[in-house]
Amino acid sequence: MRIVKEAAERKNEILDAAEELFAARGYEGTSTGDILDRVGIARGTLYYHFRSKEEILDALIERLNRTMIARAEKAAGDRNIPVVERIIRTILCMNPETGGFPIGHEVMEQVHKPQNALMHQKMQQGLLDGVVPVITRLVEEGNAQGIFHTGYPQETTEMLVLYSGIAFDSRLGGEPEQEARRVRAFIHNTEILLGAESGSLEAPMALLFTQVK
Repeated sequence: MRIVKEAAERKNEILDAAEELFAARGYEGTSTGDILDRVGIARGTLYYHFRSKEEILDALIERLNRTMIARAEKAAGDRNIPVVERIIRTILCMNPETGGFPIGHEVMEQVHKPQNALMHQKMQQGLLDGVVPVITRLVEEGNAQGIFHTGYPQETTEMLVLYSGIAFDSRLGGEPEQEARRVRAFIHNTEILLGAESGSLEAPMALLFTQVK
């Protein structure tokens, strides 16, 4: 008997299968045929929802963005935790490669390819739109507590989010001393941007980088 499923349910089934296969075999090592076999559907059903493997990846990135933003909002909302630690947890939620996402590394490998520049821009813009307001509220909370002193919470947050994306980029590599200098520079510049007391963010943010690496 032929099983008919709701469009949204079938679409998520396809995405779940693609996510598992991309994580296990890599994007290049997975064909649409592999996805068809995993889900157990006809090619026409796949193309009804997605016109290509690239479109499937694009949908996975959108779903990954939504998940990261939801996690960031949860991390930011726990007022039992000091505001600086909540900012750090929120930043960690933004990193697909360290946030507990099986497909995170494979997604980032694809979006960083030159031919996927538009995809990278879309992912970055999606995170900015979703996460910047969350961290901005935390910066404003830090201002109110006298921990930070910045007159531009939103603009400062935008700078830090973009900066963290570069600082945490595993492709930068380099010698251990270069990485250590990059960490120290990020912490130093973050203190300046937030108007925090010199050295006040060194210990908690050093822990952040330990978890990212």
